Amino acid sequence: MGFELGDLWQGAWRDFDSVIDVRAPLEFAEDHLPGAMSLPVLSDEERARVGTIYKQVSPFDARKIGAALVARNAAQHIETQLMDKPGGWRPLVYCWRGGQRSNSFATILRQIGWRVEVLEGGYRSYRRAVVEALYDSALPFPLIRLDGYTGTAKTALLPLLKARGVQVVDLEGLAGHRGSILGSVAGGQPSQKGFESALITAFQGLDPARPVVVEAESARIGALRLPPALWHAMIRAPRVEIKAPVRARAAYLARAYADLLAEPAELTRLLERLRVLVGAERVAQWIAMVEARDWLALAEGLVVHHYDPAYARARKRDDARVAAVAEASDLAEDALPAVADRLAQVLAEVDPG
Repeated sequence: MGFELGDLWQGAWRDFDSVIDVRAPLEFAEDHLPGAMSLPVLSDEERARVGTIYKQVSPFDARKIGAALVARNAAQHIETQLMDKPGGWRPLVYCWRGGQRSNSFATILRQIGWRVEVLEGGYRSYRRAVVEALYDSALPFPLIRLDGYTGTAKTALLPLLKARGVQVVDLEGLAGHRGSILGSVAGGQPSQKGFESALITAFQGLDPARPVVVEAESARIGALRLPPALWHAMIRAPRVEIKAPVRARAAYLARAYADLLAEPAELTRLLERLRVLVGAERVAQWIAMVEARDWLALAEGLVVHHYDPAYARARKRDDARVAAVAEASDLAEDALPAVADRLAQVLAEVDPG
């Protein structure tokens, strides 16, 4: 039995009780179907070993050894991961291309009595569908860009807007990066393929008749590229701009970047990279503020002398219309819900067309 992927935006694989990725751990780590669990039938080392035998000895010998390894690993997964599954359990199993690994594991599970299906074409068919959706097609919904100078709490406002019924997607959260030279976060970034799968997951279930709000970004977030369908939709999307005083923005940044401020050595290393942009003297002043733990002054200096000039240069190249402006005099944590209330009202009046 085989399952065809169908409409990627609908996430048809979610109709299954479980989605099982039987590829090797390194393959799974790079990317996988959203929500899949990793039950490798060959470890990374075993996969390399079988591949070497296939090429250097014979395909027959490789299949014999591979079958023994698959059976052994499958037995372990059943004993440790699947023993609690009921008789009506319906999993979807896939490997790289819907071949021997997934069909071998599915055969064993069917013998138990579970209603197993194999993804036709495997992960490769899923990846083709992702590329078609994000590289070769237009997004099925309109976008509105939430814009504004650095430190206007755009990222913090997204979940508050979502709680108020606005459709939002947090691109920086999915990318594992805050979108600037100081934007690295703990855990690092996913792979490009993993980022694109996260985008597909975030977009699924959204109402195509209603706009989706995303934070204004450049074509890259850290090391990751925004796929063409998303980027083209973003540069055409109307902007809603948040405006706030420099002092309020600096206070917000000092709070939002608390993790980085707790690592002065790493912060200093990152600031050194700004010498070419703002000059050695300015960077030396900022490093002195790090040593003095004067975070508010540091944040204000970065806003005035680095972030705002960079924003102004970028906006000269951005000819998308500013559909509305939302003023925020205070960006303290307890003030953000009121800002989100006003912003949600502003967004509701924007025509995304």
